[in-house]
Amino acid sequence: MFKGSNVALITPFKDNKLDIDAYIKLIHFHLDNGTNGLVPAGTTGESPTLSHDEHEKVIELCISESKGKIPVIAGTGSNSTSESISLTKHAEKVGADGALVVTPYYNKPTQEGLYQHYKAINDNTNLPIIIYNIPSRCVIDMSVDTMARLFELKNIVGVKDATGDPERISDTLKKLGPEFIQLTGEDGFAYEFNKRGGVGIISVTANIAPKLCSDFQKYSKSKTDNEIKEAERIDQILQPLHKSLFIESNPAPVKFAAKLLGLCGDEIRLPLVKIKKETEVKVKETLLSAKLIA
Repeated sequence: MFKGSNVALITPFKDNKLDIDAYIKLIHFHLDNGTNGLVPAGTTGESPTLSHDEHEKVIELCISESKGKIPVIAGTGSNSTSESISLTKHAEKVGADGALVVTPYYNKPTQEGLYQHYKAINDNTNLPIIIYNIPSRCVIDMSVDTMARLFELKNIVGVKDATGDPERISDTLKKLGPEFIQLTGEDGFAYEFNKRGGVGIISVTANIAPKLCSDFQKYSKSKTDNEIKEAERIDQILQPLHKSLFIESNPAPVKFAAKLLGLCGDEIRLPLVKIKKETEVKVKETLLSAKLIA
């Protein structure tokens, strides 16, 4: 169920409030352009600065507007186990297809603490759970052995891997097998990730280039030479775009790009701020080179 190009949805704001009209427009933009799955209320959706009501609202809207056409993987992670359980229960109640649960940030739990955190969430839901392992933001790195323990539980189905470590993919595949879903969280690493056994991505770039990203994912897993070459061609188009979207802290650059595409405004919540003028120039240049704007 969870493969291909899954978009880590941005959350549009207007006057520091959720811009519901723009958010609905974004969802339909993805339904019309080949995105394989929607991931609301993740890091790219500015979950740390969403109120609980907003967090639940963006998940509910995503589910109601997509009408089951593609899977919705709700961001329900927290560094509080009880809060993550509550968010996951809500996501299940309103009809999400899965939950993306980030490793607890700031607390710095041990591997046993990580196991118990995810086990507690697992024991309180029937939703498939994808572990989000991103050491650069959370400081901690879940080991392959801990993932193997968690995979024995009924609801742990895969990982969004943002380690950027190519050996991690093959190590995970060897220990957990192909049934354990491996999605990358690194746009620029997607081709190598899929070649080594990954099955897709939870993508920032897909916010503004959904068709290119979904086509790339489809062709990168092909067995035919022509389609593999097409994946390589698209990857070359996307690489400068990937880089420009991470010059400053995500999601400020991708929100600016979305503004240029007329999808939503570029308003972002503190402590993040809008990107610098020189970054705007670089983002615009890569949108032009990818022919996303004229």
